Amino acid sequence: MARTRLSKAEARILEQYWKLGTSSVREILESLPEEERVAYTTVQTLVYRLEQKGALRRVKKIGNAQIFEAAIDQSEFRSGLVHDLLDLFGGSPRLLVSNLLETGTITLKDLKALEGAVPTKITRRRGGKRHA
Repeated sequence: MARTRLSKAEARILEQYWKLGTSSVREILESLPEEERVAYTTVQTLVYRLEQKGALRRVKKIGNAQIFEAAIDQSEFRSGLVHDLLDLFGGSPRLLVSNLLETGTITLKDLKALEGAVPTKITRRRGGKRHA
C-alpha cells in the first residue's frame, strides 16, 4: 500500500485487525466498543474497501464468512501518516511541534518526558557537545 489514504472509519477497522489478527467481518464488528457499533453491512463495506486498497487481504473462507488479515504493518502505516502530517507543515518538525504546543495538544512536560524516553540518533560534535 504505497501511500494510499484511508478514511477515519477505514483506519479504525484496520486498527481492529492489528489488535485481533485474522478475523471475520462479524468478529471485527463485535470487537468495536458499543458507542462505535454500526451496521454489519457498513463494516463489511469498509473491509472490502480496505481489501481493494491493499490494506487487508482475504486469507480464507469459512462457510459464508470471509476471513481477512492486515496486509500492511502498523508502524509503516503510522510512519506514512506522520510524513503526511509533516508535509502539511512544510516538512518542518519544529512547526508541527510548535503548533501542538500552541493548541495545548502537547505540553512542555510531555516534551520533557519524550526527550528522555525516545531513543534518538545522537552524534558527538567536537568539543563534546551533543546534537541530534
